[in-house]
Amino acid sequence: MTLGIYIQVPFCQTKCTYCNFHTGVVSRDRYAPYAATLCREIEASARGFLGGRGFSSDVQADQRSGPSGPEVVSKEVLVVDTVYFGGGTPSLLESSDLARVLIALRANFTLDPTSEITLEADPETITQEKAAAWRASGFNRISLGVQSFNDTELGAAGRMHRRSDIYSATRALRAAGIDNISVDLIAGLPHQTHATWENSVGELLALHPKHISIYMLEIDEGSHLGAESLAGGARYSARAIPPDDAIAEFYESACARLRAAGYEHYEISNWALPGRRSRHNLKYWRREPYLGFGAGAHSFDGAHRWANVHDPARYVAHIEQGTSPRQQLETVTPAQALEEELFLGLRQLEGIDLAQLERKYNGGASPLRERIASLRDQGLVELDGSRLRLAPGRLTVSNEVFVELLG
Repeated sequence: MTLGIYIQVPFCQTKCTYCNFHTGVVSRDRYAPYAATLCREIEASARGFLGGRGFSSDVQADQRSGPSGPEVVSKEVLVVDTVYFGGGTPSLLESSDLARVLIALRANFTLDPTSEITLEADPETITQEKAAAWRASGFNRISLGVQSFNDTELGAAGRMHRRSDIYSATRALRAAGIDNISVDLIAGLPHQTHATWENSVGELLALHPKHISIYMLEIDEGSHLGAESLAGGARYSARAIPPDDAIAEFYESACARLRAAGYEHYEISNWALPGRRSRHNLKYWRREPYLGFGAGAHSFDGAHRWANVHDPARYVAHIEQGTSPRQQLETVTPAQALEEELFLGLRQLEGIDLAQLERKYNGGASPLRERIASLRDQGLVELDGSRLRLAPGRLTVSNEVFVELLG
């Protein structure tokens, strides 16, 4: 049994207009204390393992209610094979503080020597010195938040970097020996046109990263841009957002160009060169166990989900007082687990094995056959034997398919 570990760093230099994450802009003098708190939480969690307690036992103790814990798993069995520092902007932390957290993980968990250790980084935060220090401390994969190669789009989105920073960052990383680079783009940013999108995809392919993520812009009230757009306002360049059909065309064009360049499309928003899929993110989509540390970090042990408090100050206070920062304990019912398997499985291009699900959930997937037949008739899904997958040309309407299937 292997375990993924997620480290949440909820700090940014500025709030991007499209961001709906629980992150904030704080003084740099809070970075080092936060890193020290992460180390203390890691140590405290590991003591729980050594004491023979399951993942969520300390949550249940705090709640003083809920079902018995999951099957007891010893620390020695739980080999960590992926570590992911996300945020926020983890690359804002001092290299020495990031190294301290990795040292704490190695001291308290069994890390596989071939572990994938990822750091999310913004291009403007990367220097040759930082890249060398990251490599020396054990980071072997960098996820770059590029979003666009167009300076007008970057400025409107509130990004701090510009096109030239992307090239400087990748040169520094590769010079330090970090060639496993993932790059993110967003389809649908304000002021984006067909021409600028095709140019961004072309420049991305010229960089030839090992992994690529392409997200379609989300419009919801959780972001400044989304709220302004829904209200019909003009702030944050909200009226310069491309129409939905244009965004879908951007995505579909990228699908074709990445496929032609040799990238495997393995999840709705993710592509990789052979052998370079995100091992950590695959754990989420396959419902494998992972532990989260830091403010707002989530965890899953196969039977329960829980999260830490979102506010960094409250999180630090809990750790300093010796109380658990964990909350929101949820026991996953068989019906919920089945829904998750369907939703997460269909996000993967290989799809899901319906027959296997029916056996696993004692026929629980059988009532979905009628809905699946309807979706198939509409050309939204494909059924090859017992293998169910989204139709290749309908990935842009995946959310609608999920709602109809699970509603």
